[in-house]
Amino acid sequence: MTAIVSFIGWHDSGKTELASQVVAHLSDRGYRVAVAKSSCSSDIGFASSGAAIDRYGQAGAQEIVLVAPDQMILRTHPGELPLVELVHRYLGDADIVIAEGFEQARLVAKIEVIHDPQQMLRRDVHGVIAVATDLKIVADYVFRLNEAEEIAQFVEKRFLQTATRQPEKAALLVNGRKVVLKPFIQESLAGVVAGYVDALKINDVVQEIEVRIKLPRR
Repeated sequence: MTAIVSFIGWHDSGKTELASQVVAHLSDRGYRVAVAKSSCSSDIGFASSGAAIDRYGQAGAQEIVLVAPDQMILRTHPGELPLVELVHRYLGDADIVIAEGFEQARLVAKIEVIHDPQQMLRRDVHGVIAVATDLKIVADYVFRLNEAEEIAQFVEKRFLQTATRQPEKAALLVNGRKVVLKPFIQESLAGVVAGYVDALKINDVVQEIEVRIKLPRR
């Protein structure tokens, strides 16, 4: 399953600058990094979204998804997909997705960027694992705003190193929500599906199988 870390904070808190630096450091380490950026504006595109998208591209992001109230650009139909479903549907090949925004996304680790002590989000959102600020704040993990490389190392150690990350053989999403599968169920599910695919006599070497099932409405 692709790891997700989202940088959150108020407007002009420095989220884009810091997140793009982290993207650059992770890309330099050889990871395939995708970016998901949320926007509150409608009727926009990559060109009109300002320097933020260009900055992520220059930092080495392999895929960039801009999510707005009226559309989502890779390009696709308008919709409001939860961040986890968005990542699994469109960015599943990335080793990690660095997101910006998505404060209310559940089951997503978040790093809060803080400039103003009166504008802190970690009291009201779930999943804040670290804080980036130049203020004197007490938290489990606090980084300075100029410590992008240290944050990248923190993200790498927590989400990317093989010693702490066990690859999944099978992932199951039901109505866009991930269902946690125990290892033996993953093995069983992967074996059954692989068996059916093998019976189809596909000439390619099969390394990954994606299955999407839509049931009729009841």
